[in-house]
Amino acid sequence: MSRIAYVNGRYVPQREASVNVEDRGYQFGDGVYEVIHVHDGRFVDTGLHLARLARSLRELAIPKPMEDGALLVVLREVVRRNRIREGIVYMQVSRGVARRDHAFPRDVAPALVVTARHGKAFPREIDTWTGTAITAPDIRWGRVDIKTVNLLPNCLAKQKAREAGAYEAILIDRDGNVTEGSSTTVWAVDEDGVLRTRHLDHHILPGCTRAAVISLMEEAGIRFEERGLSEAELRAAREIFLTSATSYVKPMVRLDGVAVGEGTPGPVARRLFELFARHADGATHNVPPASPRLASCGGIG
Repeated sequence: MSRIAYVNGRYVPQREASVNVEDRGYQFGDGVYEVIHVHDGRFVDTGLHLARLARSLRELAIPKPMEDGALLVVLREVVRRNRIREGIVYMQVSRGVARRDHAFPRDVAPALVVTARHGKAFPREIDTWTGTAITAPDIRWGRVDIKTVNLLPNCLAKQKAREAGAYEAILIDRDGNVTEGSSTTVWAVDEDGVLRTRHLDHHILPGCTRAAVISLMEEAGIRFEERGLSEAELRAAREIFLTSATSYVKPMVRLDGVAVGEGTPGPVARRLFELFARHADGATHNVPPASPRLASCGGIG
């Protein structure tokens, strides 16, 4: 069956889908994107993803291509036409098509592309859902809290991980502190047993799965701290795990070739994996879209 994409108002076979060569997303990376996990035919954490999309658009002064209700109709139709039960739906909004000029064009309609693809079913056993990580320098721009399509530094880091046989590259800033993974949020149980993840600022993406997991932990009474980690603290951690829309809750059992803790998923990751699995199985809107975990980190100006 041919995959179907939505491109600027039309559902078309993906092999025939195209955008204008003067689309600013293509020429400048002037656009944003979101990815939503589809599990058992349902969207997971839809409200969080749509809220973050709206925030990214506001930060770049790109108008919404349509209201959320209409966008949800498009997302569901793309998923339906592609017969997705397990996988992802991807949406990308660029500023639109205009004569090439660095300054923003006036009176240009934003461009919207939506695709979907099949993926593996949600993992049922955490012991088969482990991975390894390497560390890499964080060379990204200063506003990675905006989910833009400017991902070349992320791609370089991910490629470095793949060449090392690892799942993820954990990024370290110039001050020797952990920011995040190339496409994930990083969590660690430090040597004192405290669960930590970096506070939100301009240097990390406000992860939707991060927000969902925090909400689940608060409901379950699990203590954690939104506090930065140094590279040394990361290497001494009892547990390291990642969260994202496609990593869910994924333990890292080795870092730069050295075992993390006992080299197996730890008790905190196991507990959060179980909580998130239940969340994915039974809810798409349990976490409110106005979650403070997606709050603005400040404007561009």
